[in-house]
Amino acid sequence: MPAHRVSIATAMTMTRLMRQLALGLLAAPLLLAPPVEAAAKRTEAEIQAAIDAEIAAAAEAQKAAIAARQAQAAQDAAARAAQTPPAPTPAPEAPPVPARTYETVPVILTTSMGSITIAVEVERAPITAANFLRYVDQKRLDGTQFYRAFTFDDFPDVGMIQGGTQNDPNRILKPVHHEPTSKTGLTHDDGAVSLARNELGSGTADFFIIMGGMPGLDAGSGQNGPDDQGFAVFGHVTEGMDIVRRIAVAPRSPTKGEGAMKGQMLEPTIRILTARRAPAP
Repeated sequence: MPAHRVSIATAMTMTRLMRQLALGLLAAPLLLAPPVEAAAKRTEAEIQAAIDAEIAAAAEAQKAAIAARQAQAAQDAAARAAQTPPAPTPAPEAPPVPARTYETVPVILTTSMGSITIAVEVERAPITAANFLRYVDQKRLDGTQFYRAFTFDDFPDVGMIQGGTQNDPNRILKPVHHEPTSKTGLTHDDGAVSLARNELGSGTADFFIIMGGMPGLDAGSGQNGPDDQGFAVFGHVTEGMDIVRRIAVAPRSPTKGEGAMKGQMLEPTIRILTARRAPAP
């Protein structure tokens, strides 16, 4: 065989051997290395100790986290308190406003049953009050009488008594301009003293005292005839309502009186002995 052919064959054989050697070297660690001994098993006590250690570590971590949150909350609260202004001191309560008082003049009617004191409303009903005081000051009511009284059957505590000059020409003065309750702000409540009249502006010195309240006699009530201006309240009884009530149930004549006044005329009448301004206190 030629020499060059031997060399080629030899080379090829050497190449195959090298490849096999390489493959063998690569596989050798797996095929030729002795097996590694498995890790020795831990005892049950060691395993439990490890678990306990992990639990303890977790608990400590949880406590640390809670403490950190509490500290942060305290810091936040302190910061908010520092920023919040103090609550304002409440202002002292204002004293109650006293009810307004109006100027009045006390007049005492001395009757055959006892005395009745009237506060005459010179501020709120100046026209009608001045008219009544003229009769008092000129003693034109001395010797007059309460001549009419009535109460309602269904409401025995409600009614009126009426007295005065009964249009005696020797006593009466010029009629006075009508002063309605819608102007004065007064009303026909218990103890109200009001001026009797027929037409508007016809009142002189006859007056009546209310028991229990009769607001239907106020202006605008719809119960006062065509003009609906009611009657002019000019005072209130401050003492002697017991006398007013006694007069209201005094004997009456069943036949005297005309129209609505029939059966309402007192018999005997109750005399008004004097009418005087009360002395200054």
